[in-house]
Amino acid sequence: MKNVKKVAMLAMAAMMTVSVLAGCSKEPADNQSVNDDSDSKQVTEISGTVSTDGSTSMEKVIGALGEAFEEANKNVTFTYNPTGSGSGIQAVTEGRCDIGLSSRNLKDEEKEAGLTETVLAYDGIAIIVNPENKVDDLSLEEIASIYTGKITNWSEVGGNDGEIVLIGREAGSGTRDGFESITDTEDACQYRQELTSTGDVITAVSQNPNAIGYASLASVKDSVKALSVNEVEPSEETVKDGSYVVQRPFVLVTKKDAELSAAAQAFFDFATSEDVVELISEAGVVAAK
Repeated sequence: MKNVKKVAMLAMAAMMTVSVLAGCSKEPADNQSVNDDSDSKQVTEISGTVSTDGSTSMEKVIGALGEAFEEANKNVTFTYNPTGSGSGIQAVTEGRCDIGLSSRNLKDEEKEAGLTETVLAYDGIAIIVNPENKVDDLSLEEIASIYTGKITNWSEVGGNDGEIVLIGREAGSGTRDGFESITDTEDACQYRQELTSTGDVITAVSQNPNAIGYASLASVKDSVKALSVNEVEPSEETVKDGSYVVQRPFVLVTKKDAELSAAAQAFFDFATSEDVVELISEAGVVAAK
């Protein structure tokens, strides 16, 4: 972390969570050491691995949280596997990771299968174009018409003459699910390319003057231009107040009836505490707290 003092404060918060959990236990676990002095004080040091799997859009925020947690717990290894929301949910179901990461809410059938969701933050889905494109704003209706093939040329929405190239995410992506749900374009989008990560979408749009795509607002770079939607620019403030309508949740996915390891539970408590609100905000998203 760039800000050492901030990491130290977050470290204290994480350590306090672990200490409280330990204080409730009568016998030390394998990753605990006990100082058997006259006051019978218990000293806990957490260790082990915390594995997360899922949404590529959550890379920035989950990376920041994982780094801060590792700084607080030197004997813990934190891992993040960016496979996409659907794959992350499946990984939790099959017990291949501790916590799944999804950039969409769980479906009813996933909840019925024994999974539970905890909203970590809210993220805007930026509608992105090449910087050379002179279009700066689209309505939600225009975006839907573009992606369903009703509008096929940039000149129809105030841009230069040029066939619109539709870039999107692969089936199972939380970003795609969120985008299509909000624009009411499920199973109707006529994609030219369906890519497997947020970064790939940004790269594709940056290299094609006629391309349009969508990506997590937290991941948008200077190589592309984020459009305003309904004349509202995407930002942390407009996501928070709801005026920017293209937004979705970032979700932590766990099993209802499966107990997390001590390390994974400590990370979960840390990530969902009020102590990390500023850290989440610095990652470009709005904390759910």
